[in-house]
Amino acid sequence: MKYRRSLTMTAAILAALCLVFGAAACGSGGSGAAAQGDETTAAVPAETVNADAAETPAEASAAAETPENEETPAPAAETPAAGSDVLVVYFSVTGNTRGVAERMAAILGADTAEIVPAQPYTDEDIDYSSDEPRRSRIEADDPASRPEIGGDEISLEGYGTVFLGYPIWYGQEPRILDTFVESHDFTGITVIPFCTSGSSGIGSTGSRLAELAGTGDWLEGQRFSGSVSDEELRAWIEGLS
Repeated sequence: MKYRRSLTMTAAILAALCLVFGAAACGSGGSGAAAQGDETTAAVPAETVNADAAETPAEASAAAETPENEETPAPAAETPAAGSDVLVVYFSVTGNTRGVAERMAAILGADTAEIVPAQPYTDEDIDYSSDEPRRSRIEADDPASRPEIGGDEISLEGYGTVFLGYPIWYGQEPRILDTFVESHDFTGITVIPFCTSGSSGIGSTGSRLAELAGTGDWLEGQRFSGSVSDEELRAWIEGLS
C-alpha cells in the first residue's frame, strides 16, 4: 500500500475518460444539521427520453427490396460501457455525498455502490449543533469504533479504480469508512478519496484510510461542497489524468 500525492491515473480510468468525453464531444451539437458537512441538496435527475426512431423513406424502400428468404445481417455488438472497471463507492446520510457521487459516476460512466450501515443514522445521531453527545460524535471520539455495515456486500472484483466518497464528521471520516476499508482488499486498485462538507477540508482522512486499508494505490483526495457543479467535477476528474 502507498498513499501518494501525485495525480497519475491507471490506464483503465484514462481509457474510461477518453470514451466518456469523446462521446460527449461528438454529441455536443445536437434533515437536521449534519455532523459538519453532509448537508442535503436537491439533485434534479435529467429526463430520460426513450422513443423509437421514425422510419425514413429510404429505410422503408430498402426494407421493401429485401427478399423474404434473404438472411438479415446480425447487428454489431454494442461497445461495453465506458468506465466499466471504475466504481464509485460512497457513504451518505442526508443525501449530499450521494448526490455528488452519482453525478461523478454519470460523468465517468462508472458503477456505484453505497455503504449502508446496519444501524441507520437518524437526524438526531448527526445533529452537530446539539450540546448532548450524539452517535456521530461518540464514534468520532473513539478511533477503535467500527460501525457494522449492512445491506448487500460490496465487491471490488474486476475494478481497477475506486472513487471513495464520504462526509466529514468532526474533521474526520465517519468510522464506518474505517470498517469498509479494513474489510476489503485493494491490491492492484487505484483508490481516489473524496469528501463533502460545509467547510472542513479532506485533511488527513485519505492517508488515514490508506493506512487502515494496507493495500491499494491511494491518490490524494478532494473536498467538495454539496453544490459543486458538474463542470467542476468534470474538471477535477480530467485533472487526474
